[in-house]
Amino acid sequence: MRFAEESCRTMEASVRAGMPVLLLSAEQAGATAPAPIAAAIVQAVAECPAGVVYVNAMAPGHPAIFGTWPFVSDLRTGAMSGGSAEQAQLTAGCAQMHRHYGLPGAAAAGMSDAKPPDMQAGWETGINTVMAGLSGLNLVYEAVGMQASLLGFSFEGMVLGDDVLGQALRAVRGIEVTEDSVGIETMREVCLGAPGHYLGHPQTLDRMQRDYVYPAVGNRMSPKEWDEAGRPDLLAGAAQRRDAILERAGCTLSPEVDAAVRAGWRIHFEA
Repeated sequence: MRFAEESCRTMEASVRAGMPVLLLSAEQAGATAPAPIAAAIVQAVAECPAGVVYVNAMAPGHPAIFGTWPFVSDLRTGAMSGGSAEQAQLTAGCAQMHRHYGLPGAAAAGMSDAKPPDMQAGWETGINTVMAGLSGLNLVYEAVGMQASLLGFSFEGMVLGDDVLGQALRAVRGIEVTEDSVGIETMREVCLGAPGHYLGHPQTLDRMQRDYVYPAVGNRMSPKEWDEAGRPDLLAGAAQRRDAILERAGCTLSPEVDAAVRAGWRIHFEA
């Protein structure tokens, strides 16, 4: 286990300037870390406390984040696989170690190996972020919009990922069990009184806003409604929402700076 000299110098400068630091260990299982999931976690968890000691030797109590970022190799090719189930296990395992030591921790979750924001991107992003959240991870990096194992990026993926993260956060919040949330009296009132269903009941209307999460882009129409609406496409809807957000945001750079940047580098975004 070694620290790169240039990284140490950068960290030292950050600590002296009073900047919180992310102590990042980003080995790749099967390449720069052992292939077994447990062993890769052991290596990551060993490297990060060494960074904590380094920081505290300079400035005791300085804010530092336990940044275990082990990644996964597809052992058939050696390529990184950021959307795999093994990646989800690595991230979740590291999150549990953060909690074990009582340290604020960070890891990567929600990346996809898919090139476009398609169904593969959806299941990989969803599984990884939910596992990270349920494991108690404090900070999640690369959560949405990161395609092709971090080699690509998609604005549409970010828009769709907003729905994914909403569902993940709802899962993490858990189920509230209180006298009010269970509402035995409401059950007696509806079942033994009238009208025999909960539609329109004040409890239902109250919980509709407090307990339930609704997608911004995801489609919950019935098949008949969906057909009558012209069979709206999910990705097209995400693109429309992307364009609306960017139009509202506007450009934060002056036209002169924007032109100078585009003159110096090959920028492929539309002006």
